[in-house]
Amino acid sequence: MTSLIRNPKDFWAGVIYVAVGLAAIIIGRDYGMGTASKMGPAYFPTVLGGLLALIGLISIVRSFQRAGEPLGVFAYKGAALVLGSTVLFGVLVRGAGVVISLVVLVIMSAYASIKFRWAPSIALAIGLAVFSVLVFIKGLGIPLPLLGPWFGG
Repeated sequence: MTSLIRNPKDFWAGVIYVAVGLAAIIIGRDYGMGTASKMGPAYFPTVLGGLLALIGLISIVRSFQRAGEPLGVFAYKGAALVLGSTVLFGVLVRGAGVVISLVVLVIMSAYASIKFRWAPSIALAIGLAVFSVLVFIKGLGIPLPLLGPWFGG
């Protein structure tokens, strides 16, 4: 028996997009919507959730029409490293500061790739840390320490 789904990657990506989009819409229902000229707190997540769900539906429909590759093996190591680096960032940011936390986040996430190399990862980490400090701490004034109390900040 053949499957109706001709492109499993598009199908499952679409299912995930629809689920996340609908979750954003459902969560946004508890807030005021507002109007296009005076947006309320629910406006942005509702509109983006709707667009994401629409893209997901298009992907699901396409998965029945166009042939594609089957799903490969799930990269448990990569997923664990990316998720772990995000959690570790949240744990470290107050004590170690934004700079150290971002460097750890980027290098640990980059290590999830099979193409990991130290030099580009360190360069990316430093560049992202500088950019984030300039935009979020200096530009937007977000009250997070550059170097936290663990490093004398």
